[in-house]
Amino acid sequence: MKWASLGFIAVSAVLTAAANLLLRQGLLKSGGLAVKEGHWLAGWAATLIQPAFVLGLVAYALAAVVWFYALSVTEVSSGYPVLVGLTFVLVTAGAVAVFKETLNPLKLVGILAILIGIAIVARVSRTG
Repeated sequence: MKWASLGFIAVSAVLTAAANLLLRQGLLKSGGLAVKEGHWLAGWAATLIQPAFVLGLVAYALAAVVWFYALSVTEVSSGYPVLVGLTFVLVTAGAVAVFKETLNPLKLVGILAILIGIAIVARVSRTG
């Protein structure tokens, strides 16, 4: 995989991870979308005016635009696994840092396996 392609995939992954974290923050601040006594519309309204949620939607849109470009210059069979794996790692790191979610040893092993997989897919795509 070419470095430029990897760069666009990385930018898309960072934006996607940021979007997920912002959406989570917005949902937490708005009280979420749980149906409470039939007032589902109020939950959506509160969420849609939450700045973090709106920024998350914008970040997702930007991530999509960057991904579309990456997809135009990268094989999907190589680019997509790298995008998803990198996004998973970034979201997990962000969730631990921002929301104080737990990171147990088994999850760390899984993240290491994902990072190794990303390296293999990116390397094989570059040489194969």
